[in-house]
Amino acid sequence: MSWTQDSDKITDLDAPARALLDTLSPVEVPKGAVLFCPGEAVKGYVVMLSGQMDVNLIGPNGRDILLYRVAPGQSCIQSTLGLLGGDAYTAEAMAETPARLVIIPRDVFFALLDSSPGFRRLVFGAFAERMQSMMQLIENVSFMSVEARLAALILDRSGPDGCLHMTQAEMATAIGTAREVVSRRLEKLAQTGCLSHERGVVTILNRKALNEVVRGAAF
Repeated sequence: MSWTQDSDKITDLDAPARALLDTLSPVEVPKGAVLFCPGEAVKGYVVMLSGQMDVNLIGPNGRDILLYRVAPGQSCIQSTLGLLGGDAYTAEAMAETPARLVIIPRDVFFALLDSSPGFRRLVFGAFAERMQSMMQLIENVSFMSVEARLAALILDRSGPDGCLHMTQAEMATAIGTAREVVSRRLEKLAQTGCLSHERGVVTILNRKALNEVVRGAAF
């Protein structure tokens, strides 16, 4: 079975577009592999078939912030911007899990944009969706306190058992702050009875109280 049948959105493309895409081979990427770095030329348009890729912006001081995650069916805005604008990557992408993906080279990407209305809709629809999530990130960092962002992260990513399995460094990257700040905020939330925490695990004790932190904690 061709890889284009593994992606619902690509399966819906016209036959000539699928035939051209089927000339490309998927790549298996191990967990922890760096897919691109700041300053590198854009290799092509990324199609995630399985797994997850995290794209982080790294500051001059070495701190990083999670810009977005790419899961199957989602786009990598860094790649799209680089292809359309000719700019190099400004962030770093790493495979958060083992992943299977296809990189559509620049010449194939533009040939499909020119010839396939369905492919154009796919690319720009995914681009618009990703831009909306980026705007949400900017809004959160600008107008929500660190404590509110941390509470929202815990609520959003905890499992059915109410546990979040992340290190403090990973939480700091996800909400755009320093690990030391996350440590202090976790301790404060623990003192109020919202949660408990130990190395690598946060357990929700009072979901309602955490939601109140998210709703009411402005700067």
